[in-house]
Amino acid sequence: MDFINAVILGLVQGLTEFLPVSSSAHISIVGQFLGTGEDPGARFTAITQIGTEAAVVIFFWRDIVRIIGQWAKSLVGKVPRSDADARMGWLIILGTLPIVVLGLLFQDQIETSLRNLWVTAIMLIAFGVLLGVADYVGAKRRRLGDLTVGHGIIFGFAQALALIPGVSRSGGTITAGLFLGYERAAAARYAFLLAIPAVLGSGFYQVYKSIKEPCVTAAATCTPELFGPWETLVATVVAFVVALFVIGFFMNYISKRSFLPFVVYRIALGIVVMILLGTNTITA
Repeated sequence: MDFINAVILGLVQGLTEFLPVSSSAHISIVGQFLGTGEDPGARFTAITQIGTEAAVVIFFWRDIVRIIGQWAKSLVGKVPRSDADARMGWLIILGTLPIVVLGLLFQDQIETSLRNLWVTAIMLIAFGVLLGVADYVGAKRRRLGDLTVGHGIIFGFAQALALIPGVSRSGGTITAGLFLGYERAAAARYAFLLAIPAVLGSGFYQVYKSIKEPCVTAAATCTPELFGPWETLVATVVAFVVALFVIGFFMNYISKRSFLPFVVYRIALGIVVMILLGTNTITA
């Protein structure tokens, strides 16, 4: 049964990671309706995100190789640091710093209190509204070549907000990009590239922690993780396969259409979660 639950959660992770609807929120909510009856936790979520991020690496492979190559050459003076790809490498590093610092500072809260479903529901609604406003008022004229250091930092702090389930890593970053006047596709592209070091770093760090500290609590009686290593691996692989299809669909979709369906969905889901919590159908 645990393997079936893991497959379901892997499907959820793969379907929602790139859409601006918050994959961590969906994992937390869906977990309550499975046989496990509870949130799989921040560790499980971070590890399964390795699968979805592997899909990003494959999808943007040529861009990634080019950016890393030019960035490395800029270090030894073979290309100027003003080179577009070398500059993008520096901007990704710069934009990653906020989530690394805040993730370490608030690690305990991220794994505990911030996963409260009341918080999740509020974030789903609040950032759904923000996404809708940004999509409506944003100029949508700037491209990735217009990215500045200041904008890179703003993108980075927007990504860091996704440490709170319900915000959405892609949703928060894309919202910031739209407010700054970037095209939908440009904002999404940078959001996905920016997420690579942060998500992979967090995921492999949690793998290390799961090996070093297999217990959820430090109490005398060891409380094991909800899913074991094999179930988590299955969920990660499923998430990877599903994400390969979703990321292509999403990039094609936003090049032609608005984010309105995602805005409506986020607000509706947040309201439903509040009703379920208020009627004690699920626990916070």
